[in-house]
Amino acid sequence: MTLTLNDTMHLLDLVGTAVFAITGALSAGRKRMDIFGVVVLGCVTALGGGTLRDIILGAYPIFWISDTGYLGIATIAAIGTFLSARYWKLPSKALIYADAVGLAVFTVIGFQKGLQATHDYGLGIVMGVTTGVVGGMIRDLLSGEIPLILRREIYASASLCGALLLAILSHLGLPRLFIFLVTALVILAFRLAALRWNLALPLLWLKEDQEPANDKDQKSLR
Repeated sequence: MTLTLNDTMHLLDLVGTAVFAITGALSAGRKRMDIFGVVVLGCVTALGGGTLRDIILGAYPIFWISDTGYLGIATIAAIGTFLSARYWKLPSKALIYADAVGLAVFTVIGFQKGLQATHDYGLGIVMGVTTGVVGGMIRDLLSGEIPLILRREIYASASLCGALLLAILSHLGLPRLFIFLVTALVILAFRLAALRWNLALPLLWLKEDQEPANDKDQKSLR
């Protein structure tokens, strides 16, 4: 049986949901949360970005309400992670790599849904980035961490570059399944390369931060 484009996109969406739920569960585990906290954090991580996207687009009912399979998969993935972590030692970088996969998949899904709803490439890019990063942002906030999009790491910028590439390739009229898969791999490679070689965006240095220490001490005595 041959999968259609819609079938493939739905399958990728489910995979992204499971992966992001795993990252939420792992983050909860690092904070020593109980199984309820693990499930809650897993679900909000997996469903948060898509929920905000649908609210902005006015797409009601929201995707996980019209198809409760998303909620079920997020719950099962979170519980499965909870049980696995109790009996096996999970790789130390599992959270980082799983998050990179979720970012890539959800950026593609968000762009596709945004473009279908608005027929505007710019809004498609915004919806792609929103879907890709918001779930992780909610996860980090609830677990008491600084969200990745506010750190110097290449995270949201990887999503943005991927969404821009999607818009360009879509405008050229290339086969959609091809560009979706290629773009997801590009985002994943971009994010993993940044992690491997500690790549980061330039930081903002205020003038007073660059003054010599003795000058600052003299000013404080005035």
